[in-house]
Amino acid sequence: MIRLKTEKQIDGIRKSCKMLSAMYLELIPMVKPGVQTIELDLWAQDWIKRAGGKPAFLGVGGPKNPFPGALCISINNEVIHGIPSKRKIAEGDLVGLDCGIDLAGFISDQAVSVEAGKVNSDVHALNVTTMECLYRGIAAVRSGHRLLCIAQAVEEHAKAGGYSVVRDYCGHGVGLELHEDPQIPNYIRSRGPNPRMADGMVFAIEPMINLGTANVDLKDDGWTVLTCDNKTSAHWEHTIAIVNGKAELLTNPVEQVCNHK
Repeated sequence: MIRLKTEKQIDGIRKSCKMLSAMYLELIPMVKPGVQTIELDLWAQDWIKRAGGKPAFLGVGGPKNPFPGALCISINNEVIHGIPSKRKIAEGDLVGLDCGIDLAGFISDQAVSVEAGKVNSDVHALNVTTMECLYRGIAAVRSGHRLLCIAQAVEEHAKAGGYSVVRDYCGHGVGLELHEDPQIPNYIRSRGPNPRMADGMVFAIEPMINLGTANVDLKDDGWTVLTCDNKTSAHWEHTIAIVNGKAELLTNPVEQVCNHK
């Protein structure tokens, strides 16, 4: 069931989103060769708690296999849900950061892919295209239009660049819980729900675009999603609300600190 948010609820989600983006402005410049990914996660956990929020991802998944961090940190061929560890970021890595904040029960969600040092030109082009796919998807948001209008905008731009679109994972409703209805796919599908967009919807649009095959696999840790051909994947995400018929960006753009060439 799709929950349409009230103006008061959207304001609470908006505050959570602004807090998350503010954290990213400080976190992204720390993504450098030689830094352990666990260092980034511990820093983020501390920042969120000091700001008055809770890490929305920490412990997700239940007691059998809870996610152990505040950040999903996915490097190169890791698509999403990478677990922070003692692994050091290397020169030329593409580092995906995905995070959410629970601020008094209001949930935000945002992801970026950060280039550590000088990346290969094909990786840089993939990253820029994936970011563009995100904004193409956001531009397709209109009350009364179908959700697959977003998918069409994302898929067309990705394929025009020669890239593949991950089909196994997608965007989602967010705000009062971390994952809500509806699903927001990044490709045109022939089956499944395709509801009309409406004022009060809040959801995360998050294209995951691959340099090679669209096929992915799940690592033995039960979380990390990998490309099947070990080629690089990029991931960008914003939380948006539909207000007065159009998309309002609730998370702020943070590309200005990502050092894209």
